[in-house]
Amino acid sequence: MRPVSTMPLDVAAGISVLFCDIDDTLTNEGRLPAVAYDALERLSESGIAVAPITGRPAGWCDMIARMWPVAGVVGENGAFYFSYDEKARRMRRVFAVAEAQRAADRQKLITVRARVLAEVPGAAISADQLYREADLAVDFCEDVPALPVASVDRIKAIFEEEGAVAKVSSIHVNGWYGDYDKLTTSRRFAAEVLAFDIDADKEKVVFVGDSPNDAPMFGFFPHACGVANVLAFRGRMDAEPAYVAAKEGGHGFVEVADRILAARAASGVRAAE
Repeated sequence: MRPVSTMPLDVAAGISVLFCDIDDTLTNEGRLPAVAYDALERLSESGIAVAPITGRPAGWCDMIARMWPVAGVVGENGAFYFSYDEKARRMRRVFAVAEAQRAADRQKLITVRARVLAEVPGAAISADQLYREADLAVDFCEDVPALPVASVDRIKAIFEEEGAVAKVSSIHVNGWYGDYDKLTTSRRFAAEVLAFDIDADKEKVVFVGDSPNDAPMFGFFPHACGVANVLAFRGRMDAEPAYVAAKEGGHGFVEVADRILAARAASGVRAAE
């Protein structure tokens, strides 16, 4: 992982799509700092298509897609994407798994929920679970005292023992049934909303993240960036970002945004392009 400040200017100037995690990537200690939101707005106004790629629930993502300066949002680790058409005043909601199957999968997650609460002392179901469509989120440090790594690993193992996919974020273990993740639905969102082929043009994309559930994105995008707190997961991720910011959370995100925007300004890239 190299410093974000060393990202070549021609690479930074060529970025046209920016994907980013939310928790501990845009936020610091659970809050969205004004400078991070301002960076989202500056990126969007410069002509870069911005989309959060998050483990947060459908209820949150509906608001984000509607109110934030973004082209859309991928939520629940790839369970769906939402994109708001301001001119038509219509929310586009596209799910990776059909509604009937999601309902059946939620029933299977009841067993996982019971096992986690019985077998992992201190674990809790995420406070945002009520607003989720497809996954189960287990809180290991957001609203509960932080659990040891061994407990977090045990939560993940319980999901997997029950045949579910499980990913660890900076605050939750998220589990679901279905063959999708952040990358697969980001690919679909890019194609269907942005008319952008991330396989052909991955050099023009930056992803910014902070934790193991971002590994599919870190591994795929050659110019992926981590905020400084990603270093806490070194050795526990399947893939690491190419670059890392000097600062944590939203302040690190601003570093990435500033590098891209400064490079575009220096090269004369205009928003219309």
